[in-house]
Amino acid sequence: MVVERLAALYPGSAADLCALRHDGPFQLLVATILSAQCTDERVNLVTPELFAAYPTPADLAGASADDVEGIIRSTGFFRAKTQSLLGMAQHIVERFDGDVPSDMDDLVSLPGVGRKTANVVRSVGFGLPGLPVDTHVGRLARRLGLTEQTDPVKVEAELDALVPPPERGGLSLRLILLGRQVCNARSPRCEECVLADVCPSSSLPVRQAATPVAAASPSRKSAPPSRKSAPRR
Repeated sequence: MVVERLAALYPGSAADLCALRHDGPFQLLVATILSAQCTDERVNLVTPELFAAYPTPADLAGASADDVEGIIRSTGFFRAKTQSLLGMAQHIVERFDGDVPSDMDDLVSLPGVGRKTANVVRSVGFGLPGLPVDTHVGRLARRLGLTEQTDPVKVEAELDALVPPPERGGLSLRLILLGRQVCNARSPRCEECVLADVCPSSSLPVRQAATPVAAASPSRKSAPPSRKSAPRR
């Protein structure tokens, strides 16, 4: 019921639903790294200049850190992100002959790339099974009673079981869209939600509905990671 209603509300594939503007897996990987602690809208303002200056992994691998920092400064944590971008590009050139890998283990071996980013690249960039679990996905999955888990990997595994592999990326993005537009963390608008009649948290006081989130991953407004270590998404 939940999956079907979300699909009707937000139709399309993972590639259709992705808000990050990109052309191919490399640009998507760059944009997703930049989206850590930053809005998709801000990333989309920055990437055209970055992609024009460094259209390939080889170009980015040889870039000056100062030049990259100057372009991406407004996305926040620009020094750490620059190190991730340069390291990622260098690894792709040296280990994967300049092509972004699609295998999960290969993707998470790249600097600045965690399981969530790898799943974005797999599902949106390659059309492969991949269910990114961010704060929105974890929060909504618990509110909807789809899982009681707080660990993102365990949440991913339980959500994977709900849909066929090709639909996993789409489910993640639909939950993200609903979380941004309707079911926000502090004041969910249950009266506007298409899932209100099947959601066990519907119309509950916010404090009760949001209780499980406390153990989940920090939100974008939580304490930021150290600037000395690249954010992994």
